[in-house]
Amino acid sequence: MSTLGELQRKGAYVLKGMENPSLEAKIILLKTLGISEEKYFSEPKLEVPKKKKDEYFRRLDQRKKRKPLAYITGSKEFWSMDFKVGQGVLIPRPETEVLVEKALSLYSEKRGMVVDVGTGCGNVAVALAKEQPESEMVGIDISFQAVSYARKNALFHDTQNVWFVVGDLFEPLKKYVMKKECQIIVSNPPYVDPKDWGTLDPQIRNHEPKQALVSGQEGYAFIKRLIRQASDYLMPGGYLIFEIGNRQEEKVKNFFTEKWASVRCLEDLAGIKRVFLAKLVC
Repeated sequence: MSTLGELQRKGAYVLKGMENPSLEAKIILLKTLGISEEKYFSEPKLEVPKKKKDEYFRRLDQRKKRKPLAYITGSKEFWSMDFKVGQGVLIPRPETEVLVEKALSLYSEKRGMVVDVGTGCGNVAVALAKEQPESEMVGIDISFQAVSYARKNALFHDTQNVWFVVGDLFEPLKKYVMKKECQIIVSNPPYVDPKDWGTLDPQIRNHEPKQALVSGQEGYAFIKRLIRQASDYLMPGGYLIFEIGNRQEEKVKNFFTEKWASVRCLEDLAGIKRVFLAKLVC
């Protein structure tokens, strides 16, 4: 039998050429065996059964073929929380944490509901619900698969103040008569131009859901609808916060009408204009 240390070294060799072969080999090994990092370092000579060894090398082969690490391990960290993800669900990105930061800075306990449009695996909604346990959150996604993962993540993190529904944009809120009752609407919408789909990293293009990434009209169709419809559901003085793609700032600014004030675009940790923030006047 092979030991933990031997398998990690062999795994790093298999993944040679990847950005962080040693780290990724260790992550895959720990997930395959279901052991902690502490155990890995304290027992490097622990022997691994053949069945688990074979599973480990199958996963390494998947990673070598550019399957996203998050899909191989079944989870992705966001806001210092682990979120279950899988094929067909968008993998959370670190830059999206800016949405959570801004929503928390604007949140008021005396006001209405917070809505996450295009919730995916529920990472933004669950993170907000965890930070504000007295609030009420709802996440919406057109994908049944995404909502299924979001519900699992809410259960996993024991967030009982968030619920998830399937539907296009704000459609599900109509039956709950929630017009003008939302204090904050957040969204990480699809914003990739269809013409650019073929240029994306194969890890994204060949594995992540196109529906969650690509939007018509050069990437702006969903954002236009989001801005237009959000004014029906936000209370006066409520905020719309959403992510955009690189170099989309100037065009997106033009989609806001006189209904909106304090329209500005915030930078992410890399210094890229990433998140729009706007306040509804009326």
